[in-house]
Amino acid sequence: MRCSSVTLRRSARRLAVAAAVLGLLTACSSPKDSAASHESPGDSGDWRLTWSDEFSGAKGTPPDPRSWVHDLGGEPQWGNDEWQYYTDREANAAADGKGRLVITARRETLPGMDDCPVGTCDITSARLTTKGTFDQTYGRFEARIKVPDGGATLPAFWMMGADDDTTSWPGNGEIDVMEVVGDEPGTVYGTVHGPGYGDEGVGGSHVLPNGEHLARTFHTYGVEWTEDQVTWTLDGRTYHVERRSADHRWVFDHDFYLLLDLAVGGVWPGPVTEDTSLPTSMLVDWVRVYSRS
Repeated sequence: MRCSSVTLRRSARRLAVAAAVLGLLTACSSPKDSAASHESPGDSGDWRLTWSDEFSGAKGTPPDPRSWVHDLGGEPQWGNDEWQYYTDREANAAADGKGRLVITARRETLPGMDDCPVGTCDITSARLTTKGTFDQTYGRFEARIKVPDGGATLPAFWMMGADDDTTSWPGNGEIDVMEVVGDEPGTVYGTVHGPGYGDEGVGGSHVLPNGEHLARTFHTYGVEWTEDQVTWTLDGRTYHVERRSADHRWVFDHDFYLLLDLAVGGVWPGPVTEDTSLPTSMLVDWVRVYSRS
C-alpha cells in the first residue's frame, strides 16, 4: 500500500474495482452500517485473543512503545506521492482519554520538512506499525475505526509480511484490511498484493447504501486469514473473499505485522484541495488479533 510501485496500481485499482462493484454487491451479503459496536469473537471455543490494544491511556498518552513503532519522515512520499510528513509527536498520535487512539493530520511546517518531492511541505500525520513487537501467521485481525470524512485523505489499517527486511515488496506480501479514499467516503476497499498480482493488487470493495458515509460512525474492519484464503468483513459481515489460486503466487504463509496510518494527498486519493479540511483525524477504538483455538 505504501511501496515504491504503488503509483501505477493506485490508478489501476480504482478502474478495476469500479467495474467489479456491482457484481460484489449482488454476490455478497450486505454488511451492517449501523452505529452499534460490532462485537469481536473474544476467547470463545473457536477463537483465542492473542494481541490487542484498547487505547485506554489518559488524554495525550502516546501509543504504547511496547506495541507500536513510528515510521517517520517523507520516505520520500511513501511511494504514492503523498503529501504528509510522519512524526512521533503526541499532536499526531495520542490517546484521547476516552479509550481511543487519535491519529491527526495537521497543516504545519516542522524542521526537516523542506524540499518535498511533491506537495506543499506543510502537512504532518502519523503511521504506526508493530514491526518488531508483534506479528502472526493466520487468524482474525480487526480494528474498530472512525475515518475522517472527505477530502484528500487515505486512512488505512493493513498488514505487511514481516520478512520485508530480506524480501522486497511485493514478494513479502501485503494485506490491506481497510482503505477508505476521501473522495469515495462510502466505500471500503480490501486488497492483497503479491508477485504477479499487478500494481493494483487483487481484492474487493463494499459501498454503503443510500449515500451513507463511513465517517458517520465507528465501523469494525476485519480480515479472517487462513492458509487458503483471505476474507474481508465490515461490521462482522463478509463482503469479499480472495482464495489461493494457481493464477497468483501465494505469499501469505508467514508472519505479518500491523500498520495504522492517515495519509494525505498522493496519486490515490489525489492532491490536497480547498475541500481538504485540516486538521482531520482517524479515531481507533481498538485493535484485536485472534488465533484459532
